[in-house]
Amino acid sequence: MALSSLLMVTRAKIRVLCADDHPLVHDGIAFALQFQKDMEFVGHASSGQEALEQFRKLRPDVTLMDLQMPGMGGIETIEAIRAEFPRARIVILTTYSGDVRAARAVSAGAVGYLLKSSLRTDLVRTIRDVHQGFRCIPAEIAESLAQRFECDDLTEREIQILRLVAKGSSNKIVGDHLSITEETVKTHMKNVISKLRASDRTHAVQIAMQRGFLALP
Repeated sequence: MALSSLLMVTRAKIRVLCADDHPLVHDGIAFALQFQKDMEFVGHASSGQEALEQFRKLRPDVTLMDLQMPGMGGIETIEAIRAEFPRARIVILTTYSGDVRAARAVSAGAVGYLLKSSLRTDLVRTIRDVHQGFRCIPAEIAESLAQRFECDDLTEREIQILRLVAKGSSNKIVGDHLSITEETVKTHMKNVISKLRASDRTHAVQIAMQRGFLALP
């Protein structure tokens, strides 16, 4: 390789795309990256569909992807992007640390998981590491993932019941809503409490929210 070509490769900047529906987030990231000589903020998207279109147009080196956006969510967007661009390097950008979300994001192809609360300290390092081919999963997320694989998952029916319980519904109301008996609801809740190692139904709801089975209010 000629020396001039080698220098161009060496000096090439990491091109970063941010998909998040909050302007303060992508504006803040753009501001932070302008001080990094080896990085370039090339664009942003406010929805999953727009993120897919921007990726096709810009072909960024690293994409920061919010989990919750209008229309197509972050995980669906990751799947769509990687279906077309298998080598895409995507980092989940989220407020939540629930291991269920982390597992789904990683399964979809994410190679990093960046909490918005840690942007100031971890943003630049994560982008560099991911660009170099490493996976970047925070220690607390990796630990919760390991714990998740040691525990049983909740079934879709159990999540439906737990979602209604979280809204304050009694077993009878839950049963009426799902067209099952009150006794069946009680049986499901016993299983949920056991799987989540909770002390009672209220505790089960709290754990389910922390782990990402239920969306935080």
